[in-house]
Amino acid sequence: MGCRSCSCCCCCSVSDLAAKFAFFPPDPPTYRIKPGHGSDGGKVVITGIPRDPFTDVHLVETKRGNKIVAVYLRNPYARLTVLYSHGNAADLGQLYDLFVQLKLNLRVNLMGYDYSGYGASTGKPSESNTYADIEAVYQCLETEYGVSQEDLILYGQSVGSGPTLHLAARLPRLRGVILHSAILSGLRVLCHVKVTFCFDIYKNINKIQKVKCPVLVIHGTEDEVVNWFHGNGLWKLAREPYEPLWIKGGGHCNLELYPDYIRHLCKFIHEMENITTQVRLKKIRQTLPHLLKANSTNIAKSHNRCCCRIGFRWYTCDNHSSSLCIASFFRREGCGSGVHCCYRGNEQV
Repeated sequence: MGCRSCSCCCCCSVSDLAAKFAFFPPDPPTYRIKPGHGSDGGKVVITGIPRDPFTDVHLVETKRGNKIVAVYLRNPYARLTVLYSHGNAADLGQLYDLFVQLKLNLRVNLMGYDYSGYGASTGKPSESNTYADIEAVYQCLETEYGVSQEDLILYGQSVGSGPTLHLAARLPRLRGVILHSAILSGLRVLCHVKVTFCFDIYKNINKIQKVKCPVLVIHGTEDEVVNWFHGNGLWKLAREPYEPLWIKGGGHCNLELYPDYIRHLCKFIHEMENITTQVRLKKIRQTLPHLLKANSTNIAKSHNRCCCRIGFRWYTCDNHSSSLCIASFFRREGCGSGVHCCYRGNEQV
């Protein structure tokens, strides 16, 4: 296996580089969109999935100028709505059957969407774009369907945990959050680091502590892509952790096949349905003193700065794609030696 080396000097601007091995949209996409005819009420329709009068297709414009595809599946018996953010190697065409099963078994309305650059969504995948994407879809739920945060559950699978926790940290009255094979941060997937570097992406390890609603964590004990310690770490950091589901023998992409998966989700949804507004407001009031103290601490420490430099080694080989070879390099023992950080504060790394 041959290799070539390159190094990048960066400070909080490596998201574009990280995106090269963080996002793998299906190519070609598994579906297309086209304008609807008279029988469709003039709405956009998706080719490749069955027509359903209880499913709406939207083209939602984000604040970054991209138009993303979102599908809303209605359940007439639903009391809650789930906003689903998928993993990094799927699109809506592949997930539609799962959405239908979740809608029926959990008795919820469900909104799923494709990130910028996925499926028929315009733009390019990036961390910043996924944040703008989920914000736009949430606004669509508010304006088109009157969904309030009190009746909303955010669901993030794998990379989807990033935009999920980004939005959850901003919604103080959210009903609940589900983290499925979630990540502590992008860099922590690749190598074991105990410090959050400025160039890291999806810093969920920080955002989980800002979420003010029950958090259900689901993770496979044999996940070969995102180690189980990510899920366990997020669960321990959650301010209101719900009983986790550790699926024995479960991997990264097969947890839906285990009976405990849907059983535990049903239990969680049922309990979230029964949380009254009075109980939620009481919990929010109880957390206010803690929030004020935490904000004061953060302000006091804001003078600390992190200036970072990361070195990458790119491998080319005959049997694997370049993305897999890059990931393999970062997973090697001692890969932290490729990362250098100069930290001004109480500690030096």
